[in-house]
Amino acid sequence: MEWALALLLNHPEALQKVHDEIEAHIGHQCMVTDSDLSNLRYLNNVIKETLRLFPPGPLLVPRESTMECKVGDLHVPCGTMLLVNAHMVHRDPEVWANPRRFMLERFEIEEGEEYKLSYIR
Repeated sequence: MEWALALLLNHPEALQKVHDEIEAHIGHQCMVTDSDLSNLRYLNNVIKETLRLFPPGPLLVPRESTMECKVGDLHVPCGTMLLVNAHMVHRDPEVWANPRRFMLERFEIEEGEEYKLSYIR
């Protein structure tokens, strides 16, 4: 929540769009609830981009390889403990265009369109 607020304060145009969207769909008489999120597409983009930039846990849950395999150029023996650094994956320029930039357009989809990320390489 703190990261989302910090990002919005540093991007006033995004903050204004979130405000306008909440005002249009919910108004100022009610609190936003989790059931409202499906109607707040721009706010959803803020949440997704915040979690991409600042994942709650930098490492994913450890896994153990159940068989010998190859990951990229690395040989992984059976029984190897595998850790994925989500923090670095989300900042990899081989995967994301402008990975350190707060870009809500990454998660834009049209109504009925299949989910795809236009800012992923």
